[in-house]
Amino acid sequence: MQFPAPLTEGRLIRRYKRFLADIELADGSEVIAHCANPGSMMGVADPGSRVWLSPSPNPKAKLDWRWELIEVDGHLVGINTAHPNRIVEEAVASDDIPELTGYADLRREVKYGQNSRIDLLLEQPGQCYVEVKNVTLRRGETAEFPDAPTARGRKHLEELSQMTAQGHRAVMFFLVQRVDCSGFAPARDIDPEYADALTRARDAGVELLCYHCDLTVEHIKIAAALPIRLR
Repeated sequence: MQFPAPLTEGRLIRRYKRFLADIELADGSEVIAHCANPGSMMGVADPGSRVWLSPSPNPKAKLDWRWELIEVDGHLVGINTAHPNRIVEEAVASDDIPELTGYADLRREVKYGQNSRIDLLLEQPGQCYVEVKNVTLRRGETAEFPDAPTARGRKHLEELSQMTAQGHRAVMFFLVQRVDCSGFAPARDIDPEYADALTRARDAGVELLCYHCDLTVEHIKIAAALPIRLR
């Protein structure tokens, strides 16, 4: 995924009300940026950090800026949860994810389950339901999800399990928008119910995949697979 316009660097003043962030630009002016991330953003929202913003593509948007990246320990982290589906979609189309090659069609946001929409539906041959989760939390050398309790995430795992019970292929895809992790694990101390649900889904036939990303101020792209450890 290429950023359509050059990013603007600034310093994070604070993130608040979940979807807002005050940013100081290089010229000393302050702007309010949209923060497209409903999680706790543990470890990726420290005041004073270098951040990068993109201009809003919608001239009618209430805010002129969108928060895209933050620098943590010398590495870039992508915090915009609107991007992972597109990043994975592009990687599938380019055959950059070996586990998801060989399908003729790809559709996004297809209705399934209980009033849900699957992020990516790969078809022909068969059907492969792919749910994508954005991962930014890092503790030690491990990427972890979730960074806050998520009943919605558990619901998605249950619905993926229902698809495998119907004879379809189902994949839970964790996209780590950073490159400084050596593996992935569920954050059991943050949401033990999600960790248990992930194990149940795996046992029900849901495939678990995790890839990290190569990030620059110009692009975010799939890099390589990370091993998954279910504790």
